[in-house]
Amino acid sequence: MNRSEIVCQLQDNAAIAVLRLPNPDQAIAITEALLEGGVRSIEITLSTPNTFEVINAIASHFKDDILVGVGSVTNTDQTKNAIDAGAKYIVSPIFKAEIIAEAHRYDVAAIPGGFTPTEIQLAFEAGADIVKVFPADVLGMPFFKGIKAPLPHLKLIPTGGVSLTNAGEWLNAGACAVGLGSALLDMKAITEKKYSVLTQNAKILMETIHQSRHK
Repeated sequence: MNRSEIVCQLQDNAAIAVLRLPNPDQAIAITEALLEGGVRSIEITLSTPNTFEVINAIASHFKDDILVGVGSVTNTDQTKNAIDAGAKYIVSPIFKAEIIAEAHRYDVAAIPGGFTPTEIQLAFEAGADIVKVFPADVLGMPFFKGIKAPLPHLKLIPTGGVSLTNAGEWLNAGACAVGLGSALLDMKAITEKKYSVLTQNAKILMETIHQSRHK
């Protein structure tokens, strides 16, 4: 899968589950539950113990059924290690041109963070495939509508402020996909290994997205 295909699949999937797992042993079970509910893009953040091993396990187990990426990346070493493990996209809360270049060296998608119109445009000019607007809850949906009016070429993903029931509104405001963490991944259910709760959450999320696309 090349970089262009990765970006297309992220947009088609429309939702990225952001996993910050205290117990990496649950990664496969959680991913299975999310996949059953329709979520097919998973981002494993570097706060997860043994991040690269978890990425490799998910990539090996699910193959093309799941698009796995890495989150919270801040340097090129992390980028390379994640790609070696099987990550297909690199997500960062910040913008560093060298992270984008390193991802593209291996034909992997780069999703740096941006907050202001200038930061977001500079990331685009540096080759960002998509820009993560973070923290999006501070800016809100009107920001997306506002920035897309003069800069319609941008592909944006909000992280922060996205819920199971408002994801479609973010897409209608101009996002190409959305990122969700705690809103999707009920930590109480994960602790109790009630994975069916995650499947139900994923179904609610994907139904919200489906409805927004067919209005």
